[in-house]
Amino acid sequence: MGADDRREGPRITILGELRGEVMVFQPMTVTEVSRGGAQVETAFPLQLDSLHDFRLSLGTRSVIVKGRIVHCRIADVEEERVVYRAGVEFVEPSEHARVAIEAFLDAINESRKGF
Repeated sequence: MGADDRREGPRITILGELRGEVMVFQPMTVTEVSRGGAQVETAFPLQLDSLHDFRLSLGTRSVIVKGRIVHCRIADVEEERVVYRAGVEFVEPSEHARVAIEAFLDAINESRKGF
C-alpha cells in the first residue's frame, strides 16, 4: 500500500506561496504556579495576549495546558543571555490538567507543612 492510498484526499500543489508557522516546544523555567496560571522564564520574549500550549512536568505527571500571556518583561541581562519573565493565564484547562495541577499544588503544600 503506497502513501497515496492512506490519504483522505488528494494533495494539491500550491502555485505561488502559502505561508505557515510551526510550533516547537522550547525549554522554560516555571518559577510560580497556581490553579489559574504560572510565571515562567524563557530565553525569548512572549507576545502579550498570544496563546501557547505549555507542557508542565508536575512530579510524576505531565500535562499540556493552553495559556494566554498576560505580561512579559526582561528579568535579567547576563553577558550573552537575556532572561524574560512572563505571566501565563491558563485558558480552559482540561479536567485531566486541572486535576493534575491541583494534586501537584496540594502535594507541595503538604510537604511544606511544619516549615
